[in-house]
Amino acid sequence: MKTIFILACVLMFAMACSNPGGSSGFSVGFSKGVKADFSTGAKTSYTGFGIENIYVVDAEDNQLSDNELSLDSKFSIVYEGVENYTLKDGKAFPGLSIAVTDASGAYVLNETDLFSTYTEGFDPEAASVLRGSITVGNPMQAGNSYLCKIRVFDKNSDSEIVTEMSFKVKE
Repeated sequence: MKTIFILACVLMFAMACSNPGGSSGFSVGFSKGVKADFSTGAKTSYTGFGIENIYVVDAEDNQLSDNELSLDSKFSIVYEGVENYTLKDGKAFPGLSIAVTDASGAYVLNETDLFSTYTEGFDPEAASVLRGSITVGNPMQAGNSYLCKIRVFDKNSDSEIVTEMSFKVKE
Protein backbone atom coordinates (compact mmCIF):
# COMPACT_ATOMS: atom_id res chain seq x y z
CA MET A 1 0.00 0.00 0.00
CA LYS A 2 2.86 2.35 0.90
CA THR A 3 4.49 1.64 -2.50
CA ILE A 4 1.28 2.56 -4.34
CA PHE A 5 0.99 5.80 -2.34
CA ILE A 6 4.60 6.75 -3.10
CA LEU A 7 4.13 5.95 -6.80
CA ALA A 8 0.96 8.06 -6.89
CA CYS A 9 2.80 10.96 -5.23
CA VAL A 10 5.68 10.72 -7.72
CA LEU A 11 3.25 10.74 -10.67
CA MET A 12 1.32 13.70 -9.24
CA PHE A 13 4.60 15.59 -8.72
CA ALA A 14 5.75 14.82 -12.26
CA MET A 15 2.45 16.00 -13.71
CA ALA A 16 2.45 19.14 -11.56
CA CYS A 17 5.99 20.00 -12.67
CA SER A 18 5.30 19.36 -16.32
CA ASN A 19 5.05 22.56 -18.30
CA PRO A 20 4.00 21.64 -21.83
CA GLY A 21 4.40 24.54 -24.18
CA GLY A 22 5.65 26.87 -21.46
CA SER A 23 8.91 28.76 -21.55
CA SER A 24 9.87 28.33 -17.90
CA GLY A 25 10.00 25.37 -15.56
CA PHE A 26 10.72 21.91 -16.79
CA SER A 27 8.93 19.02 -18.39
CA VAL A 28 9.22 15.36 -17.53
CA GLY A 29 9.13 14.56 -21.26
CA PHE A 30 6.20 12.18 -21.41
CA SER A 31 2.50 12.44 -21.90
CA LYS A 32 -0.26 9.89 -21.87
CA GLY A 33 -3.99 10.29 -22.03
CA VAL A 34 -7.37 9.71 -23.60
CA LYS A 35 -9.73 12.19 -25.25
CA ALA A 36 -13.26 11.66 -26.54
CA ASP A 37 -15.52 13.60 -28.89
CA PHE A 38 -19.00 12.91 -27.57
CA SER A 39 -20.70 14.31 -30.69
CA THR A 40 -19.08 11.88 -33.12
CA GLY A 41 -18.00 9.11 -30.77
CA ALA A 42 -14.34 9.52 -31.80
CA LYS A 43 -11.98 8.17 -29.13
CA THR A 44 -8.32 9.09 -29.01
CA SER A 45 -5.48 7.71 -26.92
CA TYR A 46 -1.98 9.12 -26.92
CA THR A 47 1.38 8.17 -25.48
CA GLY A 48 4.56 10.22 -25.60
CA PHE A 49 3.05 13.17 -27.45
CA GLY A 50 1.47 16.22 -25.92
CA ILE A 51 -1.66 17.39 -27.74
CA GLU A 52 -4.00 20.35 -27.27
CA ASN A 53 -7.07 19.64 -29.42
CA ILE A 54 -8.55 16.84 -31.48
CA TYR A 55 -11.74 17.33 -33.45
CA VAL A 56 -13.67 16.02 -36.45
CA VAL A 57 -14.68 18.35 -39.30
CA ASP A 58 -16.43 18.16 -42.66
CA ALA A 59 -14.99 19.35 -45.99
CA GLU A 60 -15.77 22.99 -45.07
CA ASP A 61 -14.00 22.68 -41.69
CA ASN A 62 -17.27 22.72 -39.73
CA GLN A 63 -17.18 20.47 -36.68
CA LEU A 64 -19.36 17.40 -37.11
CA SER A 65 -22.31 17.03 -34.74
CA ASP A 66 -22.73 13.27 -35.26
CA ASN A 67 -21.15 10.30 -37.01
CA GLU A 68 -23.58 9.94 -39.94
CA LEU A 69 -22.04 10.93 -43.25
CA SER A 70 -23.33 11.15 -46.80
CA LEU A 71 -21.81 9.30 -49.73
CA ASP A 72 -19.32 11.47 -51.64
CA SER A 73 -18.66 13.60 -48.56
CA LYS A 74 -15.34 14.13 -46.82
CA PHE A 75 -14.35 14.35 -43.17
CA SER A 76 -11.09 14.98 -41.37
CA ILE A 77 -9.73 14.31 -37.93
CA VAL A 78 -7.59 17.28 -36.94
CA TYR A 79 -4.78 17.20 -34.36
CA GLU A 80 -3.64 20.58 -33.01
CA GLY A 81 -0.76 21.33 -30.70
CA VAL A 82 1.11 18.06 -31.26
CA GLU A 83 4.42 18.29 -29.39
CA ASN A 84 7.22 16.23 -27.85
CA TYR A 85 8.62 14.88 -31.11
CA THR A 86 12.08 13.37 -30.88
CA LEU A 87 13.86 15.79 -33.21
CA LYS A 88 16.63 14.81 -35.60
CA ASP A 89 18.75 17.74 -36.79
CA GLY A 90 16.00 20.04 -35.51
CA LYS A 91 13.30 18.36 -37.61
CA ALA A 92 10.23 16.33 -36.65
CA PHE A 93 9.44 13.15 -38.54
CA PRO A 94 5.73 12.39 -38.14
CA GLY A 95 3.97 9.46 -39.73
CA LEU A 96 0.24 9.22 -40.39
CA SER A 97 -1.66 6.04 -41.17
CA ILE A 98 -5.34 5.74 -42.04
CA ALA A 99 -7.39 2.55 -42.09
CA VAL A 100 -11.11 2.15 -42.73
CA THR A 101 -12.74 -1.24 -42.26
CA ASP A 102 -16.25 -2.50 -42.90
CA ALA A 103 -18.43 -4.45 -40.45
CA SER A 104 -16.63 -7.72 -41.31
CA GLY A 105 -13.20 -6.16 -40.64
CA ALA A 106 -12.21 -6.04 -44.31
CA TYR A 107 -10.13 -3.02 -45.32
CA VAL A 108 -11.85 -0.39 -47.43
CA LEU A 109 -8.80 1.88 -47.09
CA ASN A 110 -5.36 1.07 -45.67
CA GLU A 111 -2.56 3.63 -45.92
CA THR A 112 0.40 2.81 -43.67
CA ASP A 113 2.24 6.15 -43.85
CA LEU A 114 0.97 9.10 -45.82
CA PHE A 115 4.18 11.03 -44.98
CA SER A 116 6.59 8.35 -46.24
CA THR A 117 7.87 10.54 -49.09
CA TYR A 118 8.78 13.44 -46.78
CA THR A 119 12.31 12.27 -45.98
CA GLU A 120 13.65 15.69 -44.94
CA GLY A 121 11.29 16.03 -41.98
CA PHE A 122 9.26 19.06 -40.90
CA ASP A 123 9.84 22.03 -38.67
CA PRO A 124 8.29 21.15 -35.29
CA GLU A 125 5.82 24.04 -35.66
CA ALA A 126 4.57 22.72 -39.01
CA ALA A 127 4.27 19.21 -37.55
CA SER A 128 2.20 20.52 -34.63
CA VAL A 129 -1.00 20.52 -36.73
CA LEU A 130 -1.87 17.33 -38.61
CA ARG A 131 -5.00 16.19 -40.42
CA GLY A 132 -6.17 12.81 -41.62
CA SER A 133 -8.91 13.08 -44.27
CA ILE A 134 -11.28 10.43 -45.59
CA THR A 135 -13.60 10.60 -48.59
CA VAL A 136 -16.80 8.63 -48.03
CA GLY A 137 -17.22 6.93 -51.39
CA ASN A 138 -16.91 3.74 -53.41
CA PRO A 139 -16.66 0.94 -52.23
CA MET A 140 -18.52 2.24 -49.15
CA GLN A 141 -22.27 1.80 -49.36
CA ALA A 142 -25.22 3.75 -47.95
CA GLY A 143 -26.74 2.12 -44.88
CA ASN A 144 -23.48 0.46 -43.80
CA SER A 145 -21.22 1.29 -40.86
CA TYR A 146 -17.43 1.57 -40.96
CA LEU A 147 -14.57 2.00 -38.52
CA CYS A 148 -11.93 4.65 -39.19
CA LYS A 149 -8.59 4.39 -37.40
CA ILE A 150 -5.98 7.13 -37.73
CA ARG A 151 -2.55 6.77 -36.18
CA VAL A 152 -0.09 9.65 -35.87
CA PHE A 153 3.37 8.49 -34.88
CA ASP A 154 6.90 9.77 -34.37
CA LYS A 155 9.37 7.96 -36.62
CA ASN A 156 12.15 8.61 -34.07
CA SER A 157 10.38 7.30 -30.95
CA ASP A 158 7.46 5.20 -29.74
CA SER A 159 5.16 8.23 -29.39
CA GLU A 160 1.76 7.83 -31.00
CA ILE A 161 -1.78 9.16 -31.15
CA VAL A 162 -4.53 6.73 -32.16
CA THR A 163 -8.09 7.83 -32.98
CA GLU A 164 -10.93 5.44 -33.72
CA MET A 165 -14.34 6.54 -34.95
CA SER A 166 -17.25 4.47 -36.18
CA PHE A 167 -19.41 6.14 -38.79
CA LYS A 168 -22.52 5.28 -40.74
CA VAL A 169 -23.10 6.19 -44.37
CA LYS A 170 -26.50 7.85 -44.73
CA GLU A 171 -29.15 6.33 -47.00
